[in-house]
Amino acid sequence: MNTPLIEVPRLTTLLDAKEHPPVLLDIRWSLATGGDHDGYTRGHIPGAQFLHMERDLSSAPGRSGRHPLPAAPDFTQAMRRAGVSTDSLVVCYDAGPGMSAARAWWLLRYFGHRAAYVLDGGLAAWTRAGLPVSAAETTVRPGEFTPGPPLARTVDASDVLAAARDGILLDARDRERFLGLAEPVDKVAGHIPGAVSAPTQENVGPDGRFRPAAELRARFTALGVSQDRPATVYCGSGVTAAHEILALETAGYPAALYPGSWSHWIEDTTRPVETSAA
Repeated sequence: MNTPLIEVPRLTTLLDAKEHPPVLLDIRWSLATGGDHDGYTRGHIPGAQFLHMERDLSSAPGRSGRHPLPAAPDFTQAMRRAGVSTDSLVVCYDAGPGMSAARAWWLLRYFGHRAAYVLDGGLAAWTRAGLPVSAAETTVRPGEFTPGPPLARTVDASDVLAAARDGILLDARDRERFLGLAEPVDKVAGHIPGAVSAPTQENVGPDGRFRPAAELRARFTALGVSQDRPATVYCGSGVTAAHEILALETAGYPAALYPGSWSHWIEDTTRPVETSAA
């Protein structure tokens, strides 16, 4: 596979394989309600293991932001509990559009795991295809996951303004938050100076699946992304920005993540903030 997305028919073929079927990770989560373990227990793709955004895919919130990257030992243990080994093919999914599944995909890449994918359309696409779900929480044999050299790039706060000046800095939040017209979560409204508004929900169609690669490439090209103008992405806390990076990679553009994102940027009151569209 040369795309980070996997379609339902391809996944069913892989699951039917007698040797080395993929490990399925269910990462249902929303900003408003948090991890949706109840949804998982009501019905999930058979064999999937649930991962909690705050406990398994983030470290404790604080001055580093609302969803700091997990420490390598903690992420390693979470992957091993879910049955992930170094040679596993891992497919991440959520309820539909991939906003939280992309976080698990990006972290796997960040910790050196190349064979990581996101189910395009998530559980909604699976059930639309008439495929079964299960309420059983299955126990899996612990995996042997071991972190490797990073396959994903990050930018820290000291380099963000340079990333906007020398490349393009994409803000993946809703445009109202970018403009400072609304801020439902963080204590300061606005955006990082030099950033370009690029709401990540515009990467998917009405069915919750990613738009075709050509459409995504046209979108990002129009925003100013090019091979000569590298992209860096941030959001509110580094979760949905991974979805933007997934879309960029699908379009053929590599991109870096500012992990702490807006919730980290505003912890230092000396950092500049803008509230209008440049």
